[in-house]
Amino acid sequence: MSITGKDLLGGPPPTLLPEEPGATLLAAQADPATVAAQHPTSSAAWAALADDAWGRGAVIESYAYARTGYHRGLDALRRNGWKGFGPVPFDHAPNQGFLRALFALGRAADSIGETEEADRISQFLDDSDPTAATKLTA
Repeated sequence: MSITGKDLLGGPPPTLLPEEPGATLLAAQADPATVAAQHPTSSAAWAALADDAWGRGAVIESYAYARTGYHRGLDALRRNGWKGFGPVPFDHAPNQGFLRALFALGRAADSIGETEEADRISQFLDDSDPTAATKLTA
């Protein structure tokens, strides 16, 4: 009898989000604001808006976009079986919009002095995928 692939610690399986139309449009160079308007549940679109705002130095705007992407991502995770904890692998491309929004939220929170939130977000990102922060800063 083989137990390969079974989590012996009893943890939840990784959550793998389905393909997201917004991410596909962004990959084709669509405008993130247009994508967010057409697909408001797209974490990838909100994360792109957060990154664009961050790049312009609009920290509060980045925070707001990232928070929206984070909440849209939580909704998507829950719809796909996530129970509030467990792995959300970065290498699964459809998960990247949520993880990018989560990272952007932590970055902006840290920038405005929301230390507790930044720490909580950092832990959440690490719990989701310990490699995500490194990949997002590369």
